[in-house]
Amino acid sequence: MQAQEFVPAKWAVARRARATESAVDGAFADGTILRTHVLRPTWHFVTPEDIPWLLALTGPRVHRLNAYYYRKFGLDADAFALSRSVFLGALAGGHRTRAELAELLAAAGLPASGLHLGYLLMRAELDGVLISGAPRGRQQTYARYEERVPAAAPVDREAALAELTRRYLTTRGPATTKDFASWSSLTVADATRGVALNPGLVSETVAGRTYWSFPGTERAAAGPVVDLIQGYDEYVMSYGETKDLLAVGGVAPAHLHTILLDGRVIGSWRHTAKARSATVETSFDRPLTERERAAVDVAVADLGRFLERPTTWR
Repeated sequence: MQAQEFVPAKWAVARRARATESAVDGAFADGTILRTHVLRPTWHFVTPEDIPWLLALTGPRVHRLNAYYYRKFGLDADAFALSRSVFLGALAGGHRTRAELAELLAAAGLPASGLHLGYLLMRAELDGVLISGAPRGRQQTYARYEERVPAAAPVDREAALAELTRRYLTTRGPATTKDFASWSSLTVADATRGVALNPGLVSETVAGRTYWSFPGTERAAAGPVVDLIQGYDEYVMSYGETKDLLAVGGVAPAHLHTILLDGRVIGSWRHTAKARSATVETSFDRPLTERERAAVDVAVADLGRFLERPTTWR
């Protein structure tokens, strides 16, 4: 699950698992879920067992997407080798914050700020050198990869491609091969091959687009249902070619916290949390019916359970 904005991403996990923020924090601290760069040049939450095969499958594609920036910032093989040595030495003594690693890189003569630092850390994540560690107060840390990711036998590429396709279409279908390719960073040819490796799929062509799904994964309409999702929620980020279908007026949603009504964008939201309460501010594209307002009440109550404090909306 995409997780470059850490706190909103915790809500994305919690609303699917019906968990509290403290439960997600605990799972992240103990390594039940980890945060790393995979699929695309951004952070994702991933289970430790899935990281090795996902990196093997999508890591090379992320490197290709990053290649221009590697060159732009003068990050060559020597810089990556030296940074790897610095990271491994530093993390042998425990989890380190980004600032601590930056200080050690600078001492070794490497760029240690801004995007230079970001791409050195991302490269190390993609190469299986480091991974997210246990937070230190409010600061995120890094740990050695092998400390938190279990050793795993190599997975055949076609088997990995088939599995990623299966998981994507089980949880996000119906979707097109271009949707899958943009989400996974794989080529359209790879996405097409992944579909072929899953013989149980069914397809339907609508308005010139072919949608793939597994039979029995359709959701029954039981509206009105309102969902409060964060701007980079997988419900938005899982689609490229067909993102326009999320909006009632055919306009793809911007990267704002989005309000969905029966799966379609109807507005945006933000919340302010205090010590003992929270308030959700909403903006809707049109007035709501009484039944729709009641559905908002349910969605806000869900957010309140996550925040573990009474939550109201306006």
